[in-house]
Amino acid sequence: MNERIAGIILAGGLSRRMGGGDKGLLVLGDRPVLAHIAARLRPQVGAMALNANGGPARFRDLGLPVVPDTMHGFQGPLAGILAGLEWTAAHGGCTAALTVAGDTPFFPKDLAARLQAAAAERPGAIALAASCGRQHPTFALWPLAVRAELESFLAGGNRRVLSFIEQREAVTVEFEPGGGSGLGFDPFFNINTPGDFAQAQTILQGLEP
Repeated sequence: MNERIAGIILAGGLSRRMGGGDKGLLVLGDRPVLAHIAARLRPQVGAMALNANGGPARFRDLGLPVVPDTMHGFQGPLAGILAGLEWTAAHGGCTAALTVAGDTPFFPKDLAARLQAAAAERPGAIALAASCGRQHPTFALWPLAVRAELESFLAGGNRRVLSFIEQREAVTVEFEPGGGSGLGFDPFFNINTPGDFAQAQTILQGLEP
């Protein structure tokens, strides 16, 4: 656990390909997808919150602070990242926020440690994850100093996370398939469709002892 890092679960999307609603509340195995994500993130960070819009009561069972976007109009994950950074700054003690997507239940258990190690070699840089030849910009360690620049970027109308990262100092950390499990799945596999959800159930069964 790193007390200087806050963990932010990004669950502010509209889940169109799942037919709307909160895909993070779908029950995977014996608990919601978001509960799997929270359990995986909690040991890696000093504080944790959920970025989500709409009524927060539906997430009550997670026991997490629910932080809505500070910018209106469902502007995507970049707006959620900004909201998470603002929450992190307001709660003190943390110097960076680690964001994870709210539909990706098998991300690495050493995500925070490895991103922090990479960022330490390039002070002020954003550290983001990659796997299987792809970058995953919603899985990143964000220094609090980027808040003002990020707000200005969003106000300019660009919502693409990677576009913001590309204009700053950044470092990419590659993660191997399977997350150390011996299985060959992408650790950043995310649930977008009913077919993906079925695949997640299969992966979970392979991970269970």
